[in-house]
Amino acid sequence: MARTQQQSAKASRRTRSGSRRDAIALLKADHRQVEGWFKQFKKAKKAERKEKLATQICEALKVHTRIEEEIFYPAFLMATQETDLHHEAEVEHAGAKRLIGEIEAMRPEDEYYDAKVKVLSEMIKHHVKEEEQPGGMFAEARKSDMDLDDLGQRMAARKNEIEETGENGNPSVVRSILNS
Repeated sequence: MARTQQQSAKASRRTRSGSRRDAIALLKADHRQVEGWFKQFKKAKKAERKEKLATQICEALKVHTRIEEEIFYPAFLMATQETDLHHEAEVEHAGAKRLIGEIEAMRPEDEYYDAKVKVLSEMIKHHVKEEEQPGGMFAEARKSDMDLDDLGQRMAARKNEIEETGENGNPSVVRSILNS
């Protein structure tokens, strides 16, 4: 009987993908938000608008990568032992963080600014595809015994903490950027 209950609980955790508490739903929502901002950046003409969007993108990605690296990735690795997927994701994050630092040190008028934001967009598209595709990190997480609801709650709390304390920058700026 205990085994049947465990299997039922595991299946229940895997089917709650619509829940905002679900870790994968939270991460996918972040992906969609940043994708929208990249599309807006591509269409933007004014330097002021580009700078605002680039700042939103960079701040959101810094928060997103923090919660993935601190909470989701370690839980994923422990539950799945999928070192290749984990290591590739970590390397992709490192590259994105370097480019984010370069973009943050620039102004829209600077040479290569638009190119760097475009390359960041392409890097993030690739990373998202890798995570969300069949056989990717999210699919493997769903097949595992990870408690995605618990992880989602912890990630949401950590995300809120980072945004409120401004661990990635000025708290009032981070909060206002991410809420706009």
